Amino acid sequence: MKQDRWPELSFETGNDTYQTIHLWTQIVGKIKLEKMPWINHSWHITLVVSPFGLSTGDIPDLKKHFQINFDFLKHQLQIVTSQKEERVFPLSELSVAGFYRKLFAAMKELELEININPLPCEIENAIAFPQDEVHAAYLPEIAEDLHIALLKIQRVFTEFRAKFTGKCS
Repeated sequence: MKQDRWPELSFETGNDTYQTIHLWTQIVGKIKLEKMPWINHSWHITLVVSPFGLSTGDIPDLKKHFQINFDFLKHQLQIVTSQKEERVFPLSELSVAGFYRKLFAAMKELELEININPLPCEIENAIAFPQDEVHAAYLPEIAEDLHIALLKIQRVFTEFRAKFTGKCS
């Protein structure tokens, strides 16, 4: 079974996919940053590793709550709301700009109005999300291996943290 082993994450074969996913997660992280009340050290904007990928967890909006999920098993992005609404689109063959457009169009359909700074953080020669057609790689097998690695890393870190008797944030 594929999940029984630690996957080999190759920079050479996976870098383009990793860069694209990184930029997509920055967009989603900026949405969470905009909507959530500030918690020191930015702990409120991390994405959570889930059995299917990465998730924002619950985000409150004025009239409803919503959650954004990267599903690396079905290779799609899902937005769900507390009013039983759902929008889903495939991740394959999407540039960062295409992802940005689809995500914000879906959020507008769900009446979730959010404005973010469209420039990636801490990246040299950053391209604004709406204009980034350069980063457009998404290989499903690379995303699946990354997801398996994240699940395994989370387990190791959780076990390590559980043994610490001091304060854990």
